[in-house]
Amino acid sequence: MGRKGRKLPLIEQVEVIDIGAEGKSVARKDDKVIFITHAIPGDIVDIQVNRKKKSFLEGYPVKYHKLSPDRISPFCEHFGVCGGCKWQHLPYEKQTYYKQKQVADQLQRIGGLGAEDIDIMQPILSSPENKYYRNKLEFTFSEKRWITKEEMKPGVTIEDRKGLGFHIPKMFDKILDIQNCYLQPEPSNSIRNWFRKNTADVDYFNIREQTGLMRNLTVRTANTGEVMVIVAFYEDRKKHRETLLSAFVRDFPQLTSVMYVINEKANDTILDQDIILFHGRDYILEKMEDLEFRIGPKSFFQTNSEQAYFLYKTARDFAGLTGSETVYDLYTGTGTIANFVAGLAGKVIGIETVQEAINDAIENSKRNNIINTVFLTGDIKDAFSPDLMKEHGRPDVVILDPPRAGVHSNVIENLINAGPEKIVYVSCNPATQARDIKLLMGYYKISGIQPVDMFPQTHHVENVVLLEKTENDLHPGTEG
Repeated sequence: MGRKGRKLPLIEQVEVIDIGAEGKSVARKDDKVIFITHAIPGDIVDIQVNRKKKSFLEGYPVKYHKLSPDRISPFCEHFGVCGGCKWQHLPYEKQTYYKQKQVADQLQRIGGLGAEDIDIMQPILSSPENKYYRNKLEFTFSEKRWITKEEMKPGVTIEDRKGLGFHIPKMFDKILDIQNCYLQPEPSNSIRNWFRKNTADVDYFNIREQTGLMRNLTVRTANTGEVMVIVAFYEDRKKHRETLLSAFVRDFPQLTSVMYVINEKANDTILDQDIILFHGRDYILEKMEDLEFRIGPKSFFQTNSEQAYFLYKTARDFAGLTGSETVYDLYTGTGTIANFVAGLAGKVIGIETVQEAINDAIENSKRNNIINTVFLTGDIKDAFSPDLMKEHGRPDVVILDPPRAGVHSNVIENLINAGPEKIVYVSCNPATQARDIKLLMGYYKISGIQPVDMFPQTHHVENVVLLEKTENDLHPGTEG
């Protein structure tokens, strides 16, 4: 029902023609755009509208009259219910086609780029692996799991309501029990299934009542073969905890790190909690070229290790370093890009808001005998300032890798004033990237665009843009 009880329309026999932002498919009816889920271009469907706006409608298919010739069978039993891997019904080459198109559309529509700018875009770097590509997954224990359609059929008895898996989209208290996940390589599935089997007599977390022992399970794998497991308990029951973790270590002796946390807060995040080592060491190692990166329980690292290398390599190639440049790496995280480019730079200054991440960045420089990096903690919009540049020098190159919200307007203003020769903008959200680039146009021109697919089976795409200072020097801070 719509507003004030009005019934929203059923629109019949509509052909799906495109895929738009956020991965929703696009259809048109009477010059009105309809965004729909669970369909791909080429499908002809009846659409039940569930949201009506002045400029667009939203809905979902209730009947398929014709299936797209591009449609393939999803490989996962949880497809359509689980919130991940929503593009399994689309061939991988089509996924990358629409991702590249998404980048081009947003750079033109939001960023105001012309066709001549888009023409320099390189073909998207596809992921060699489109299954088992993630190096980190977090699962949630639930006392009351999601009940499937099959279990709702008459005569079906539900004996066990406990589940261990992923949140159902937009439902904070519903967990889908995952039997097999195609996102992370072994031993991820084996570890999750071990915990389900060996906690049958232990109470799981009830998010509404805030009770139960078992809360979350995080598995981190590395390209070195090292594995970290973090178990989050809601209650501090030492005997239960030690018995369970001792049995786990006995059955998985190959694990590099087993840690736990007692999280008694209302939310699941453990970044503000003490994470305690139970077995092994408190980090695992990733390798990239001849560098090693230490990954702790709170460390941020790109979740597709193989594609992260090509992402960072693109950023380094775009920077075009010759050995003498001063580079600022804003939103440096654990310093992965900063340390990755340091060998070709004169000096690299990395800035990040999270102190633990900066500690990791410093440690990663030490581990790799890198002596030309400086890492600073602070809010980028305040820390990247004229005073900082007086101390460390004006940047020749600035690398940006902000969160999805993009770059703060203060940072854009300080970038324009600093006037680096090059800006390399790495983004996980081409829409906010396009918005920010538009603010830099006139001062900078686009010299390179390289999309990278980090997340197969989803609509998400990373994009790297090279901006070079224009010959008409408009930068306020470059005199003298």
